[in-house]
Amino acid sequence: MTSHALDQAMYTLEAGRAHPFGARCDAGGVNFALFSEHATAVELLLFDSFDAEAPSHVFELDPRDNRSFATWHCYVRGLRAPAHYGYRVHGSDRPGHRFDPQKVLLDPYAKGVTRARWDRGAACRPGDNTATSMRAVAIDADAYDWKGDRPLNRPLADQVIYELHVGGFTRSPSATVSRPGTFTAVAEKIPHLTRLGVTAVELMPVADFDDSQAGNFWGYSTAAFFAPHAGYCTSPGSGAHLDEFRDMVRALHGAGIEVYLDVVFNHTDEGNQLGPLFSFAGLDNANYYYLDPADPRYYDDYSGCGNTLMANHPIVTKLVTDCLEFWVRDMHVDGFRFDEAAVLTRGAGGAVLDEPPVVWQIELSETLADTKIIAEAWDAAGAYEVGRYPGYRWAEWNGRFRDTMRRFVRGDAGLVGDVADRLGGSASLYQARGHAPGNSINFITCHDGFTLADLVSYDTKHNEANGEHNRDGNDDNMSWNCGVEGPTDDPAVLALREQQMKNLATLLMLSRGVPMVLGGDEFARTQQGNNNAYCQDNPIGWVDWHLAGRNAGLLRYWRELLAFRERHATLRANEFYAPDEITWHGTELGAPNWSDPQARALACTVRGRAGGPDLHVMMNMYWEPLDFQIPADGRRWVRAVDTARPAGDDLRGEGAEPAVPGPTCAVAARSITVLLSHA
Repeated sequence: MTSHALDQAMYTLEAGRAHPFGARCDAGGVNFALFSEHATAVELLLFDSFDAEAPSHVFELDPRDNRSFATWHCYVRGLRAPAHYGYRVHGSDRPGHRFDPQKVLLDPYAKGVTRARWDRGAACRPGDNTATSMRAVAIDADAYDWKGDRPLNRPLADQVIYELHVGGFTRSPSATVSRPGTFTAVAEKIPHLTRLGVTAVELMPVADFDDSQAGNFWGYSTAAFFAPHAGYCTSPGSGAHLDEFRDMVRALHGAGIEVYLDVVFNHTDEGNQLGPLFSFAGLDNANYYYLDPADPRYYDDYSGCGNTLMANHPIVTKLVTDCLEFWVRDMHVDGFRFDEAAVLTRGAGGAVLDEPPVVWQIELSETLADTKIIAEAWDAAGAYEVGRYPGYRWAEWNGRFRDTMRRFVRGDAGLVGDVADRLGGSASLYQARGHAPGNSINFITCHDGFTLADLVSYDTKHNEANGEHNRDGNDDNMSWNCGVEGPTDDPAVLALREQQMKNLATLLMLSRGVPMVLGGDEFARTQQGNNNAYCQDNPIGWVDWHLAGRNAGLLRYWRELLAFRERHATLRANEFYAPDEITWHGTELGAPNWSDPQARALACTVRGRAGGPDLHVMMNMYWEPLDFQIPADGRRWVRAVDTARPAGDDLRGEGAEPAVPGPTCAVAARSITVLLSHA
């Protein structure tokens, strides 16, 4: 190998090892290993600082000493972490390859990334972009004191997941945190999370992404899968990326809250053939991405984002698995939600595989054996695998739960059979495959779509602020504005909206399966009718913490509702209801009206578990009050929940529930009442 020193600092250069991939620091220096099957030459660039204009050293790797099959490697003795580096890679210009030795490339295994000098446009245009490139950071991943922290390993079926965006969660001044929009600020909000009663946070993408793009606020276009996002760190140039994330994880674990990451292995931030060249495309385009077989200059796009990672190519399967194992082993992450996970089931030519290698590699990894794995079981190219995603322990975002419950609470008729199925854990989707309710992640709202408050305040999306003439986002939201589109001062409309939010929350927490709450829904966060706030790094996309005070009654309801679910083991059981555990009714006992196309009312009696009381749930989504019969078999019933009642009386604490004499119970229009009885 040849070293071109641009200053007086010199290092001892050695052949190094082909594994592990990435930059591995030890007491003597740093080992670098990079996969590129089709490269003809590789240069390693070292920078003295994260914002240096030019490299201090350029090492040309000798293919005789520094290449083992498809891996290029070297050891730089004397180099210390944090070390800032990048690669230049030479190769063929045949269609399908995009080698360009004028472009500085990121290591796919980089543990940190800095972009103090980054110019995205320069990475798209021809010419040398060394002075404006992103730089990887070699970090000693073992140099952290976990102080005894371990993954919590609470069963998935017992979890209540809280989805949040690290930046948007605390970027508003109303958050009153010391470091807005950072991992540190999330830790500052732990008291709110513990009082609410959630047991896991699901963080929207935290792997490094290019936040210089106006349209990448959410972070779903990843630049470096192993690196915590520099924009969420307080001192990104210092190489403290790993430690700040770990501090947050340790603090959350200390409060009994698990940490799940939303990971995006279906595509990268390099986009299509016109996109920037900064990593995979310049390293080995033909091995990392699906290319159009008719013209490999172009990409096959199953993700809807310009390119698609070939997840079942062996080298990408290894990268995905290595990455997940790193986040679990070295960062103590408890679980993952996989964005557009149907892409992970595609093989050669994009065909959906019955036994996709990457999915099974994740399932069977011993390092990931206790890790929660959750699939968004669809993709942008039409694959929809809810209820049939490969593997045994993969949970799924249950989009059918969301749709059924939204329509039911809106007042759509003839859904009572579907509602019963969802309340019972969606047996129609999972039971035949030997799965359990814990395979179903139940949700009403998530980052993608209306917030809960907007779901009951808007009939149509209002995405004008996105600059796409309101063409983006889902047109069918199954929402209802309660009579007025958007903001209103009408007290009757406001009361109905709050009641509808409580109805949706109650159905979510009464259902077997794993409930997921969108951050801010507990106090009626709004995006002003925007159902696709991917580009709104502003108050539209931020959580307004003033609402926690203004909507204190709703927040109290959510807190009591989560405590109610925790108290009643029968709601959290990871089994489908046995016939002797649940009895279904309509307004009359034993008459659930399954075949009535106009039915908008449903009730059920659920046997308690672990010494807990029985529950009698009455759901009236009709626009007039209805009288429901209640079991008159000697049991004494008390009212625990009534979503139509005012704050404080809508969900009574344990021991404070008033008696219901029977034989019937009046249930207000568009409301849910839950009774309790000890045998």
